[in-house]
Amino acid sequence: MKVLFDHHLPFALAHGGFQRQLLQTKSALEQAGVETDFVCWWDDAQRGDIIHFAGRPAADYIAFAHGRGCKVVVAELLTATGSRSPGTLALQKYLTAVLRKSLPAAFTTRMAWDAYRLADACVANTGWEAHLMNYLFGAPRERVHVVPNGVEEIFLNSAPAARGQWLVCAATITERKRVLELAEAAVAARTPLWVVGKPYSDSDSCAQKFSALAKQQPQILRHEGAIADRARLARIYREARGFVLLSAMETRSLSAEEAAACGCPLLLSDLPWSRSTFGGHAVYCPVAGPRRTAGFLRKFYDAAPSLEPPPKPAAWSDVARRLKTIYEGVLNAPG
Repeated sequence: MKVLFDHHLPFALAHGGFQRQLLQTKSALEQAGVETDFVCWWDDAQRGDIIHFAGRPAADYIAFAHGRGCKVVVAELLTATGSRSPGTLALQKYLTAVLRKSLPAAFTTRMAWDAYRLADACVANTGWEAHLMNYLFGAPRERVHVVPNGVEEIFLNSAPAARGQWLVCAATITERKRVLELAEAAVAARTPLWVVGKPYSDSDSCAQKFSALAKQQPQILRHEGAIADRARLARIYREARGFVLLSAMETRSLSAEEAAACGCPLLLSDLPWSRSTFGGHAVYCPVAGPRRTAGFLRKFYDAAPSLEPPPKPAAWSDVARRLKTIYEGVLNAPG
């Protein structure tokens, strides 16, 4: 079995958890005995049994793959879609049906709405997104599989440590992650906050405002940029008072699961991804302005030492075994 990974956006253009997710998945599969590679668009001699497409390919892409005898597994992160309200999702479903009937096929093909129906299997990070693949896009239920993110052993096996005064947020400093709003809430609530992460671009206005605020409030806000040393990051999670991530939208946060592996109490945005991932093992905050968020942040800060740690997430080796089973089922399916 040979699995080829493909994706629309080069890693050089946008860093983040998605890159780590894909690279860790590929590495874990190789350790599980699965041959892997990245799709080399310039190599017309490249062969593989399965394309694991991290995103939503066009119908033509899937048709060409099938024409070469290659199966396609679609693994898209429904980050924005999965964070919408039930009413908005119902409207999206209705409008999609209307547009399918009224617009030329050349346009709707570009939207790649048929990818879920045509793929040999679909992989979702959460049960909620698995539901949306069927509800919105018609993916056959029997072809949709829920596979969580994994966590590196360095987090799962990290040693307990005394917890300090800092809440930690590990995230790219961008508008979607709402790091600036979180920092403003931390200042208002007088809760020390350590932000680990960097922006996509230093010229980003949100990042510049956050940086200016951090310099103005060094007793409350700490920022050292991204931390590449995974052992140090695990130690930071172990020593943190709690972990906070208040994104406006998310699929399944790798940093939240790394913190959970280190026994760190969690405060997360009250969205379907977080509820379906952590259930009653986290504290939730509505997506609101800094003033309202400050109250939730202060309450979490005061309660964190007495909160039970969340359960351990899966290891990447567990993820690889589940994906390998899905791949084998795809290759053994008739037709």
